[in-house]
Amino acid sequence: MRDVKKIAIPEYDAVEKAKRHTFALITAAREAIMPLTFTIHYPTERKLMPKNFRGFILFEPEKCINCWQCAFICPANAIRMKKASDNRYYPTIDYAKCIFCHFCVDSCPRGALKPTKIHDVAYKDMEEMLTLTDKMIEKPEVHREDERFVDYVLGEDDATLKRERGKDDFFVEVPTPPEVRFVSRCVQPESCLGCRICEGVCESGAISSVVEDGVRKMRIDEEKCTGCGLCVKECAMQILTLVRVR
Repeated sequence: MRDVKKIAIPEYDAVEKAKRHTFALITAAREAIMPLTFTIHYPTERKLMPKNFRGFILFEPEKCINCWQCAFICPANAIRMKKASDNRYYPTIDYAKCIFCHFCVDSCPRGALKPTKIHDVAYKDMEEMLTLTDKMIEKPEVHREDERFVDYVLGEDDATLKRERGKDDFFVEVPTPPEVRFVSRCVQPESCLGCRICEGVCESGAISSVVEDGVRKMRIDEEKCTGCGLCVKECAMQILTLVRVR
């Protein structure tokens, strides 16, 4: 049989023991006052989130041009347009499907959808996760227990946590994107079928039709056109296009 050697227990003299115990007490006191760990004591502490954090989405209906772009671009099929009392369609979000990619926020041409830093929302059931337009307009009620925020600080040698008293603002002001105006135009009027689908989907009333010499022709009032692009998407002949005017 092989001889099994036991690990020898180190022996320290009184001075060495005193040094080691003192070092342990100092380390414990330092960690209690200024901990060096990356642990965040949630919910009394919160990590400082960047301004572009992809959280709960708010909606400003007065900026919406009914382009439906948010619903078209959503990869999770979480956004549906619902008709409101003013006969306009506004987005609703099903957070049971939403993956918080914020493609809808980035693609909104007028900045009607706004991000927040809210990420810990509690729902009673799956049906409640369907957030209707009116719930997106008003800022949600937030119950907070945090007294300080924590930020990661990267130094030359290591990384530490910086703790400061105060509360991170969940609602940030995002600059409105520069207005780039587009209008819809027909590039091949001779190919128009006169189906009037474009006239039916136009939310701004910019498209109308007239009959000239027995032929129905479409007219687009560029002053009323918001450049939403719905008519371009629905045109059966694909002869409508968006043209930048400024």
